[in-house]
Amino acid sequence: MVRLGFIIGFIALLGALLSGLAAYRVHDQELALDRIALARAIDVHASLVQDRLTERELLARVASGLFHAPSVIKPNMLEPLRSAIYAFKTDFVVAGWIARLKPNELDAAQAAIAGAGFPNPTIRAYDDKPINPAEITQPIDVLLDLEPRSNDTRALPGRSYDQDPVRSAMLTRARIEKKSVASDPTPLLRGNGPVGIIVAAPVIPEGATEPAGFVTFSYELASLMLTNDDMSLFSVALRDPRKEGGELVANDQGAVSTRMMAAEAAPSATRTVSFGGRDWQLGYYAKTNSARRAEQTAIIVAAIGFAITAMVCGLFGYVAYNNLRLSREIQVRIGFERRLTAVIDELNHRVKNILAVIQSIVTRTLRHGADIDGARELLIGRIHAMSNVVSLLSESQWQGVKLKGLFEARAIPHADRIAVTGPDIAVSARAAQSLSLLFFELASHSDEGLSLVGKHPHITASWTVTSEGTGEVFHFRWEELNTSEATRRPDSDFGLILLDRVAPEALGGTAKRYFTEASYVYELTAPMETVVDMTERDRTDKISAPVRPAR
Repeated sequence: MVRLGFIIGFIALLGALLSGLAAYRVHDQELALDRIALARAIDVHASLVQDRLTERELLARVASGLFHAPSVIKPNMLEPLRSAIYAFKTDFVVAGWIARLKPNELDAAQAAIAGAGFPNPTIRAYDDKPINPAEITQPIDVLLDLEPRSNDTRALPGRSYDQDPVRSAMLTRARIEKKSVASDPTPLLRGNGPVGIIVAAPVIPEGATEPAGFVTFSYELASLMLTNDDMSLFSVALRDPRKEGGELVANDQGAVSTRMMAAEAAPSATRTVSFGGRDWQLGYYAKTNSARRAEQTAIIVAAIGFAITAMVCGLFGYVAYNNLRLSREIQVRIGFERRLTAVIDELNHRVKNILAVIQSIVTRTLRHGADIDGARELLIGRIHAMSNVVSLLSESQWQGVKLKGLFEARAIPHADRIAVTGPDIAVSARAAQSLSLLFFELASHSDEGLSLVGKHPHITASWTVTSEGTGEVFHFRWEELNTSEATRRPDSDFGLILLDRVAPEALGGTAKRYFTEASYVYELTAPMETVVDMTERDRTDKISAPVRPAR
């Protein structure tokens, strides 16, 4: 009997030790997994917010760069920029033109506002109180034009922002620093309107030291920084720069409110994003208590272990199975984290490359002395060509683009007059971007004049792949028939650089262009290994493959 009791006691003790060990292991693993998942979800959200902010700040910079500061005050100041602003398809609430008016320009400004059809052209304070022009001795910032025009916005032009503490501080800083600046959170459109942030980009005329005005874009704060999925692991708040210890949060309907931070409820993590020349701090609060959840899971495991102490084999089987399951989950999640990091790094690399190309396009197109109307159309067309090839690459998961797809009507002008022949090869992402800009430049200059026979030139685009030496070579030929050097407009400086240097160097090949007796010809030769770039395709395929646990 004593011996049996000893055995039962030994089994009970062994079961208790094993149950406690299993509970401790499960507690640590669940806690670690929850923390890893929460940290990664926070990093992804902060990265998406930063990308969103970067896109909107880029819009303000591009708009200010395209804006042609007038020598006199005119109505409909945003008319030249309207197509460019909406081409970016951002979710701004209002885009506005705020001019710095001298005292002797107020009468002309009122006439311009009235001529534009706004109901109240009087120059007035931000709270609609009248301003005595005789008391004005310094330039003031006045809203002259805006987009979109609606019942909520038509009454805004004519307001001076010098008395508004938020907008005045923003415009003063933008004027001093001469770069885009974001405001503090403030109600938009009206006092009880949605809370948002305004970014102002100064417009400095050529040869001037002070801005003639500011192009502004306002965004709702909820959709800009505080949006989140209902199924996410956290809620997000923005540190209120206007109030020490204050936070801005958004509800399910997107309404933003202010609350004070509680000392006992510190955020699980904080991240800093940059927008408008200033840093914004996001606080992330976990929706579930990871420690409590891990403790509950550990208690359940221990209870099961104690309940089946007599079943030693079953207990060992359960613990082994549970450990194997948890181990595989950890391996899958670790693999997923590594894969996600690689995807983010690859995305950042490609976004930086695309932004660098766009910056080069903007700089070359808007060079000193360029015609603003022609430059604007070329800039929009070139950016549209880049947007089209990025869309095609996204549809193929960056596995390459069919070469014939770059000749679609949505990608280049006059596509209906281009006869395309050649094998339908899939070119790499890098080659597709270079070739898309190359085809746009060639097509955009093919309709500048009538041909020798009084008709638009007939265009042929053909390519072949030949075996030469140790590898294959890609040959591309563009020919505009019935065209002479006298009837075809010379290529732009940007076009010459792209045709003669950028595109050939990007593909590791050579190019030449010349006129025959009745045609214009451009030829490009490059090795197929750079046109197809299997290394890039293998890398993209590797990071997009599904994650599987290690055996």
